[in-house]
Amino acid sequence: MVLSGSDLAYALKIVLGDSSSGPLPAAEVSAEDELTCTTLLLSFILAKLLSPMATSTPAKSKPKVLKFDSEEDVAVAVAKYTADLSEKYIKEKGSFSVVLSGGTLIDTLRKLVEPPYLESVDWSKWLIFWVDERVVPLDHEDSNYLLAWRGFLSKVSIPSSNIYAINDKKSPEDAANEYEERVKHLVENKIIPICDTTGCPKFDLMLLGMGPDGHVASLFPTRQQRHEKEKWVTFITDSPKPPPPRITFTFPVINSASEIAMVITGAELADTVKLALGDGHGSDSGSTPLPAAEVSAEKELVWFLDKDAASKM
Repeated sequence: MVLSGSDLAYALKIVLGDSSSGPLPAAEVSAEDELTCTTLLLSFILAKLLSPMATSTPAKSKPKVLKFDSEEDVAVAVAKYTADLSEKYIKEKGSFSVVLSGGTLIDTLRKLVEPPYLESVDWSKWLIFWVDERVVPLDHEDSNYLLAWRGFLSKVSIPSSNIYAINDKKSPEDAANEYEERVKHLVENKIIPICDTTGCPKFDLMLLGMGPDGHVASLFPTRQQRHEKEKWVTFITDSPKPPPPRITFTFPVINSASEIAMVITGAELADTVKLALGDGHGSDSGSTPLPAAEVSAEKELVWFLDKDAASKM
């Protein structure tokens, strides 16, 4: 059916409740036409009304993907990237909050604790957190804290009061709850800002890795913690990767960070990198995307890849 201008005008009057000039002749407008016109006009008006809402929270930009010839080149680039952000945020707000992960990331940070950054970075303004931690004693070989201490923290002059390790004397649930409360205390005291769009803490930089199964932090593809939307910190007791008990930041917190670096090296991660930077699903479009594919940042997400990790792209 082709609608005339008078049909649309009549439908608009109906939508607005205005019949002051009377309806069109009955012979020209059937009940079916009237309903069709009204439906079209309602759809048009709703689209106009809702369009500002759709644009008020723009989609986050696509990640920046940087490819390097070697893991050594990645380490050099990550050091400069981190040092530059440190200088920027300290100038802007007087501190630099950094969230670390475990795995190979700490070794890749080795250039940051060498000249020129060892002397040029204002380490006294750094605040250190962990995106996830194994619930083991801090001196245990599985501890992310111990890994970071040996490879990074022991080599720089970050005040011990600025290093926020978990309470290793508590159960996974209690450790998660306490870590969240400590972060909330920092938010209340305006040491960590709040993200306006999510209401979660807004860390300056998260340095993340990724597992072969696409997990980030301790948010695994087959575990329900990846879907947690209310808590800032949650716990897991059946991690598919040992040790089983862990605590972890949730996606609302991770994705509220200003800057995120995904630091991925090694050929064993090439297939997962290709999948995560695609649609996250692979051949099964109906499947839940990999956790790594759900990472985003408030300002910028950068993937640092060596040629082996990028070899399947």
